[in-house]
Amino acid sequence: MPKVTRVVIVGGGPGGYEAALVASQLGGEVTLVDSDGLGGSAVLTDCVPSKTLIATAEVMADVRQSADLGMRFGPLDQGDVDAGVSVHLAAVNQRVLDLARRQSCDIEERLLGENVTLVAGRGRLDGPERVIAETADGEQSFPADMILIATGAHPRELPDAKPDGERILTWTQVYGLTELPERLIVVGSGVTGAEFASAYDALGCQVVLVSSRDRVLPGEDADAAQVLEDVFVRRGMTVLSRSRAQSVERSGHQVTVTLTDGRTVVGSHCLLAVGSIPNTAAIGLEGAGVKLDRGGFIEVDRVSRTSARGVYAAGDCTGVLMLASVAAMQGRIAMWHTLGDAVSPLDLKTVSSNVFTAPEIATVGVTQQQVDSGEVPARVVSLPLRGNARAKMQASRDGFVKLICRKVTGIVIGGVVVAPRASELIYPVAIAVAQRLTVDQVAESFTVYPSMTGSIAEAARRLKGTGTIS
Repeated sequence: MPKVTRVVIVGGGPGGYEAALVASQLGGEVTLVDSDGLGGSAVLTDCVPSKTLIATAEVMADVRQSADLGMRFGPLDQGDVDAGVSVHLAAVNQRVLDLARRQSCDIEERLLGENVTLVAGRGRLDGPERVIAETADGEQSFPADMILIATGAHPRELPDAKPDGERILTWTQVYGLTELPERLIVVGSGVTGAEFASAYDALGCQVVLVSSRDRVLPGEDADAAQVLEDVFVRRGMTVLSRSRAQSVERSGHQVTVTLTDGRTVVGSHCLLAVGSIPNTAAIGLEGAGVKLDRGGFIEVDRVSRTSARGVYAAGDCTGVLMLASVAAMQGRIAMWHTLGDAVSPLDLKTVSSNVFTAPEIATVGVTQQQVDSGEVPARVVSLPLRGNARAKMQASRDGFVKLICRKVTGIVIGGVVVAPRASELIYPVAIAVAQRLTVDQVAESFTVYPSMTGSIAEAARRLKGTGTIS
């Protein structure tokens, strides 16, 4: 079998650039063809920008909650936080874009340091052993022993709701705003819609969240989603459940969202968060023998192989749990597999994910729905955050810690954390799931007192033994 040395990667997002680093370290001759900027949407228009915006929103939320901690702004007889604190959205978004560019430059510097050849251009397959790059200097051809497709995805649009980049926006366009929307209508209550709704609400904007389902975050833990929806409503957000948007029209400085039942919602801006479409069209996949599913996503196995020999794929273009962390791991696995290093197939049961709302929602492993349906026999315990001493000190009342374990062995197989910084708190649960730790082992590990992680240990103590948990 000939040795694989020439690796060509199409797409510079997490799946592409992480794969390039691994391939170079394993001795491959690596060429990365990218047209949108290194880091892809994760760095330039999605994860990094949105979480930077959310970081500012978190500070605003903390300031507004500071009265509960005894803090006062301005005259003591006034005590009005909103009167003295405001957001300069143009400055916020400038910081967002600057940080994204710096991150992209850091990735470029790292790749060049690892001797990866970078080609600025749009790549397409010319069969399973060659990539053609359309560059500013014309077409360039790159023969390959192995090809990785990591072209990502782009925001889905509605037929009667065309973004204009000013009043009707996708999540890639919001960073061009220089003033806080007076009334923002967010169409879509999945992760992206919920995150932006939460962020703009915290920044001081009136928000209307249009959800086609019976609750926000229909793909997340139902208990967690209910906590978040209750928080949204309590903070003054309008949540329209079972409401599907049919069209969005702009008239001057306002937009009108028409729902399928005939109702209309009027606002100053509309943000469309209705899913993603894979960037797989017109890049030569069919001609190379790469199969796509009905949604246009590339079909891959657990080591990132496509149906074409020598062609792998990673990231959002595969539709396999569309997270930057999963894209990066898919890319690494592809290189470990093709270049002969030790590799374990992708195991989605160990992937932790987070919704960056306020409070955050983090999950890993087996879900409550799988337990309730009987698909996975397990025991579950849930502890409200309001009983945690550290949470009381920080005036954090909304949230809980949930652990799921095997009935007989007590092995931890899943968990949910709803709390401030849940993205950090889920890590010990993810370790327990990945390493097949038992609730006894988790319960017997020391935690700091007081700490939020104390609730994780307490949940494990409640699950110790093999009795039924009520």
